[in-house]
Amino acid sequence: MARPGDQTVLDELHWRGLVAEATDEDALRAALAQGPVTYYVGFDPTAPSLHHGNLVQLVTARRFQQAGHTPLLLIGGSTGLIGDPKPDAERTLNDPETVAGWVERLKRQVEPFVSFEGPNAARIVNNLDWTAPVSILTFLRDIGRHFRVNKMIQKEVVKTRLESDAGIGYAEFSYQILQAFDYLELYRRYGCTLQTGGSDQWGNITAGVDLIRRAEGATVHALATPLLTRSDGTKFGKSAGGLTVWLDPEMMSPYAFYQFWFNTADADVAQYLRVFSFRSREELEELEKTTAERPAAREAQRVLAEELTTLVHGQEETVRVIAASAALFGRGTLGEIDARTLDAALREAPHVRVEVAGGTPLPSVADLLADAGLVQSRSAARRTIEEGGAYLNNERVTDVDAVPTAGDLLHGRWLVLRRGRRSMAGVEVAAG
Repeated sequence: MARPGDQTVLDELHWRGLVAEATDEDALRAALAQGPVTYYVGFDPTAPSLHHGNLVQLVTARRFQQAGHTPLLLIGGSTGLIGDPKPDAERTLNDPETVAGWVERLKRQVEPFVSFEGPNAARIVNNLDWTAPVSILTFLRDIGRHFRVNKMIQKEVVKTRLESDAGIGYAEFSYQILQAFDYLELYRRYGCTLQTGGSDQWGNITAGVDLIRRAEGATVHALATPLLTRSDGTKFGKSAGGLTVWLDPEMMSPYAFYQFWFNTADADVAQYLRVFSFRSREELEELEKTTAERPAAREAQRVLAEELTTLVHGQEETVRVIAASAALFGRGTLGEIDARTLDAALREAPHVRVEVAGGTPLPSVADLLADAGLVQSRSAARRTIEEGGAYLNNERVTDVDAVPTAGDLLHGRWLVLRRGRRSMAGVEVAAG
């Protein structure tokens, strides 16, 4: 029986710009309307953490579940040992113990995006469970025989590698067979009839559709999301200006994660909200209007940053991050920020490290303002203090010769300097 969201989930995905390709969209729409569909999306543990490029697939999985369908989140314990072919060079293979550890980390990272309760509860699966027991002879006889090499070499990344000096090894060349085998096994084990993924995976995804047709005589579905680009035409992917936006808080602090999204360009924020936000169409269109009329308010960026940080790191962590952001610019109490969040926040901001030998006084506020780059010179720093524009830990400094004391150190380590309302820097004090 159809659920209320079933007949609109594809329309919703289209409006949000999340449909690039589908094997047969009319057939998929009919299947979604007929009742719960079990679908899967896969993530390979080729690093200790997923990154912001994976978020498109995670939020798409969440949307299908909210429409009443059942998600399988696959962590590639076997495919992660091989790695999807890169267009430019052979992958460096990681040892099995490392990959196994990354599998466990990725499992924890995908959990917040779906629900594991109710009639369409999600399930996390590992393809090593069905790949490892299969002998090479069984795999070649039962799976490999369904693949045609002339078709396999037409995959874009394979063609690129074959035309390069590096060529392509058999392991990476066989990756598409392994991924297709996943779809077949999930079809057999769980009745999975839909795979989603990025459009760069389309060849691998359709290989699975074709394998199920050949091996089981069944018709299943595939849907690919587009690869996002920024307004300047650059790819929205693993790295952003040299920065990798990891989902693991040990590799990128929640504060830095929040700031990345808060700093989204006005030209990109409307697109990102449609892709990543779970707010209604009416709310998002209103935010688009607000951004166009009052871009300096950055309301759309705030919504994007808060929603994604909450989804990835949780409500409690997001509250800490927002409080820290406010306090650093004089709109809260610095002393209430926990040490971990303050440390992460000030490392993201302009900061300077000062080493002080035991018993030696700290440099003056004027010296620190100059050393931190908030003013161009010490004389400019003194003028700033005289004019009432200098702050230490959100307290206005009125004495041009003022010197911080050990009691001013936040968590025994940090000072926060500010010039005016918007220019802020941290001072890390260490024993010399």
